[in-house]
Amino acid sequence: MKAIDNMEECREVFMLFDKKGDGKIDAAQVFEVLRSLDENPKNSDVHQCLAKFDKTARISFENFLPVLSHVRNNKIPYSMEDFIKGLSHFDKEGEGFITSAELRQVLTTMGDKLSDEEFDKLVAGQEDNGKIKIETFVKTIMQ
Repeated sequence: MKAIDNMEECREVFMLFDKKGDGKIDAAQVFEVLRSLDENPKNSDVHQCLAKFDKTARISFENFLPVLSHVRNNKIPYSMEDFIKGLSHFDKEGEGFITSAELRQVLTTMGDKLSDEEFDKLVAGQEDNGKIKIETFVKTIMQ
């Protein structure tokens, strides 16, 4: 998913978490709001940004914006090698392949889950005898 860049859309998502109608959210909800904005914040970054607030504080959108900015500016860029290395943990024979069943399990049950149909489209033409070449798969999805 593409991160929401439009400030008004960010405000709308933020306000969905305002249960009291006062234009604020609980500090504990900041992670949820960030994830709803398609961000994947590091705990340490968010805790650092919220350190000046009491844990029971309610945060306004204006106080939330520096947190969002910090998270977006401190993303860790993942390289093709990072993804290959991650999937290589499933390569039991060390030959550069992952079984289709293991890859399906990972992609349909973890993180932003793919549907079975989405998975089938993603790996179409890459499967050979129930295995998928990890490097080719990663190159394809990163294009």
